[in-house]
Amino acid sequence: MSVDAILRTEFPEGYAVLFGVDGKVIMTPQSIEHSETIKSLQYDTIVSLGRHAKTLSDVHVDFPADENSAPDLAILREDARREGKRYAFTDVLLIAEVVSTSSARKDYDDCTAKYGRYDIPVYLVVDPYAGEAVVHTEPTGTGYAATRSHRYGSGPLAIRPADGRTFTLDLDELPRPEPESR
Repeated sequence: MSVDAILRTEFPEGYAVLFGVDGKVIMTPQSIEHSETIKSLQYDTIVSLGRHAKTLSDVHVDFPADENSAPDLAILREDARREGKRYAFTDVLLIAEVVSTSSARKDYDDCTAKYGRYDIPVYLVVDPYAGEAVVHTEPTGTGYAATRSHRYGSGPLAIRPADGRTFTLDLDELPRPEPESR
């Protein structure tokens, strides 16, 4: 798609539009809950790990076989170094994905298998619609050997990435969808 075509295109309201280097246009629906949950994750990262901790949000991480991802949040090793313009999956200690209405299957199934296959130590699924955070640990070639669910409103959740630090997610402060008004 040319720059002129992009500038003339009206993209639907409520979608994030990403442009890949290979000419792909990726449109992802965004909700207020999705955005606010990512903001909460980022805030809790700063509180837990400090403002200079190496984290990414919606930034591509290089995986083998062109399976690159731009997770909602990634916590990296402190000694991580960019390879070119990106970090490698081997630098990632924790990935968090926030479920949106259109991404539940991808976040719960596809990403669990992918991140486990690539040995990401902790995969966190935060689901504002189910009111839960699911922590996957002990990666295997097909997913994760250990999975624990935690309900929103159950207080601080301490998650320990492989480097010994503690990331604390405040389950009392995560946003929930508002009931639809009629």
